[in-house]
Amino acid sequence: MRVQDLVLNQRTEILRVLCSSGSAEPVEHVTDILLSQGELTWEDYQSIHVSGRPLYTNARQLLDVVYLKGESSCGLFLEALKKVLPEEQPAGFSFPDHWSDPEKLFSHQHTSPQPTVKESVCHYAHPPSRAKGEAAAKFLLEYIQQGEESGSILNKKTQTVSREFLKFQKKLRSSLSAQSCFLSTYGGTSHMSLDDIYTDGQLELSEVCPDVHGPIGLKDITGEVGTINEEADTVLVSGEAGSGKSTLLQRLHLLWAREAALLEYLLLFPFSCRRLNTELSELSFKELLFQHCCWPDRDQDEIFDFIQDHPHLILFTFDGLDELKQSFSDEHRLCCPTQRAPVHVLLFNLIQGSLLKGVRKVVTSRPGAVTPVLKKNLRKEVLLKGFSPSGIDCFVRKHHSDPTVAAKVLQSLHTNTTLLGLCHSPVLCWIVSCCHKELLGCGEGSPQTITDVYLTIVEHFFQHHSPLRSTGKISWHREYLDPVLRLGQLAFKGIVSTCYIFSDKDLDTCAITKEDLSLGFLIQSKDLSVFRSKCYEFLHVTMQCFFAAVYVVVSKDSDRSTIPKLFELKNLKETSLRTAFFSACLLYQQVDERSLDKDATAVETPNLQMTATFASGLLSQRHRSLWLHCCPATAIDRKTRQVSKCLSKGMQKHFKSIPQPVAGEKKSMHAMPGFVWLIKCIYEMQECSIAKDAMSKLEVDHLKLTYCNIGPVECTALAFVLQHLNNPVGLQLDNNTVGDVGVEQLLPCMHICHSLYLRNNNITDEGIHKLIAKSIQCDNFHKIALFNNRLTDACTQDFSLLLKTKQDFISLRLGNNNITAEGAKQLAEGLRVNKSLKFLGLWGNSIGDAGAEALASALEGNTTLVWLSLVGNGIGSAGACALSKVVKNNVSLEELWLTENCITRMGVECLIEALQHNANVKSIWLRNNDLRLEEVEEMAQRESRLLF
Repeated sequence: MRVQDLVLNQRTEILRVLCSSGSAEPVEHVTDILLSQGELTWEDYQSIHVSGRPLYTNARQLLDVVYLKGESSCGLFLEALKKVLPEEQPAGFSFPDHWSDPEKLFSHQHTSPQPTVKESVCHYAHPPSRAKGEAAAKFLLEYIQQGEESGSILNKKTQTVSREFLKFQKKLRSSLSAQSCFLSTYGGTSHMSLDDIYTDGQLELSEVCPDVHGPIGLKDITGEVGTINEEADTVLVSGEAGSGKSTLLQRLHLLWAREAALLEYLLLFPFSCRRLNTELSELSFKELLFQHCCWPDRDQDEIFDFIQDHPHLILFTFDGLDELKQSFSDEHRLCCPTQRAPVHVLLFNLIQGSLLKGVRKVVTSRPGAVTPVLKKNLRKEVLLKGFSPSGIDCFVRKHHSDPTVAAKVLQSLHTNTTLLGLCHSPVLCWIVSCCHKELLGCGEGSPQTITDVYLTIVEHFFQHHSPLRSTGKISWHREYLDPVLRLGQLAFKGIVSTCYIFSDKDLDTCAITKEDLSLGFLIQSKDLSVFRSKCYEFLHVTMQCFFAAVYVVVSKDSDRSTIPKLFELKNLKETSLRTAFFSACLLYQQVDERSLDKDATAVETPNLQMTATFASGLLSQRHRSLWLHCCPATAIDRKTRQVSKCLSKGMQKHFKSIPQPVAGEKKSMHAMPGFVWLIKCIYEMQECSIAKDAMSKLEVDHLKLTYCNIGPVECTALAFVLQHLNNPVGLQLDNNTVGDVGVEQLLPCMHICHSLYLRNNNITDEGIHKLIAKSIQCDNFHKIALFNNRLTDACTQDFSLLLKTKQDFISLRLGNNNITAEGAKQLAEGLRVNKSLKFLGLWGNSIGDAGAEALASALEGNTTLVWLSLVGNGIGSAGACALSKVVKNNVSLEELWLTENCITRMGVECLIEALQHNANVKSIWLRNNDLRLEEVEEMAQRESRLLF
């Protein structure tokens, strides 16, 4: 028997030998031998030993690498295995008598039956990272051909299945490539290559991972990075509407189809949840898989068997979980893949692992749909936070092939920070890039709200549809009112029934014409299935919400209760779709039976909220004149008053829910779901009177908006509203995506902030420079926290100026940034002059001994500082000795944190001596320094205020 065949035939026994002890030592010993012999490269070694991966997986990877290297490698592997094996081999494992002689071993010919091709596929299915799928497939076909020529007896049925598997894989790759290579614009009249336009968004882990600092990449979505539940198989990518979730999946699909990424998966099946909404029949999972993705030409059963037998080689993607009519639930368990059930039941059982355990799933959704029930079934959650500033720059340059035009657009954006803030949303960045002539350089008339931008893109589309008009600017709300209302009716009907894909019948119901389709707002829906008739969807879900809002504002058929119902989302979710909402909004329409499904109880809140936001903007005074020609002024005024009343009532409801503070604590409010949305609606209306009325009723000391997806757009709205507060407030925006642009948008409300918390918000020195320049002028501003941002020594000049200028500033926390000794020296210049600072946090920087000495020199005579943290700054005994002078002479200092530094006994002795002269100091933290255990015990007994 050939050595290569021996390794293949006895694979199971070899794995048992390597792993039976439960220790990784045998696998490591074998790979060390092969590495020392030069048979394994360092790249091979790293692909085998992956930290945190199961022992059996590492062992299988070793066998895969050795097998694919050929006869010689297999022989050397067996030699190494002999050295590692114990005296007595486990039962069931044996080699031929001649196995110890490599020359004899290599010369032996194949004398035993070959494994089936299906078994061969299994063993080749998990190639090392350097092996491409195409190469593995080619190798497999050569192996089959070799077996045929040698006259070996193959299972003909299995051989056919294997060949069909490869044909199906090729067909699937081809289908995905065709579906993914273009981004459609203008309803199919123009296309953009995904390669030419795709720009990475900001991807972050939702859970703090100590091994990951900052953004992650596409490969990390399905990788092991950030895993919080090893037993789960579902990865959730969450992000707001327009953040690029669908495009991200499209990019992954294209990379897999080209064998440029996700090589560990032999098959990838994409699903669209909005298309799954249209599936009325109960299906088995097998039917769902092939009907909605790609149908094998032959031998479906064998291919499906392969999927069930090798789930770890399969990847599913589900785009838009939040667009399903049903909320995620794990109540209906289903284990059998051939049992028929409603589509949402199949999907939920896939996500939670009852069906096809082991298949990796990547699901996209908006954050609002991520319930605790769903979270407990997730392997990890990845946050997609739109474009970074560099991403905006990259996208604009890709969108405009003329570098001069791109440079002009970017220059205009940086002079209009409100518009720049909107561009952090990829869909809005695309709109701005399309409409740069209309949107940029408008002076005082430049867009301020999302509604402004969408009004412009609609005008741009109509202008594109009629490029030869000599009248110049199109008054589309007059000239195209009828098609707009027809599209609006279709859009609104879809929003309230959670429908985003429309059939010809749906279009006929709303009298949509071919001319309406040619406008470009409706595009043909992408669908991998060849069995479905043509269907349509809006260019983007935000566009559907916009047209639905236009319908609400302009249509004469909507009842007085339409707008109140639109804003009363809680009541809407609890009401059957058969009841008042439809009778009020769609009196004369026939409602499709699928929208009245008794299980469709989860009317999608985010899109209703977005529709309400657009309605608020369309009814603002600045846009009131657009509708007067088609709608009586009394009706427009009535709807405007309705929106204002709904917003006021919504804010009051939030304020009434604020609990009374505990005795001795300040009153604080943590934003409830929907609060930020109401703020954005108020901003869209651009009515200061509404903002003043709302804020006059808010009486809190702290407003907490942590983990609320606050980006530049939300910062603009917050500043517009919060500047009308009666009393100063602490604004806590930790763990959001504020960034430099968001910081600039917050400046109008800085005068009403007594403290600002911006931890983990991707802020750089540029944003700090503008923030400090403004805050110096604000009498109420006393505290700032900027832990875990991207600050360097450059920002310390601004903070030094702040300390010199504001003699009532109390707290400065700059932990976990990139400040060195030079930055500490700059801060020291401000500290020498300042007579008010009580709390200074610089933990997690790199100031070293030189920085500590500079700070000590500035603080030795200080009379206000109470708390100083220099944890994790590379400070040694020289720095500790310098700080001991502060401990000895500073009359106000109570706590000094020096944990996780490099301080030796000499430095601690200086601190002990200093403590003898100052009874006010309560504690000095010295854990994890360069001290022996006996030294720690001795010095702790000598001075109880030293905490080790």
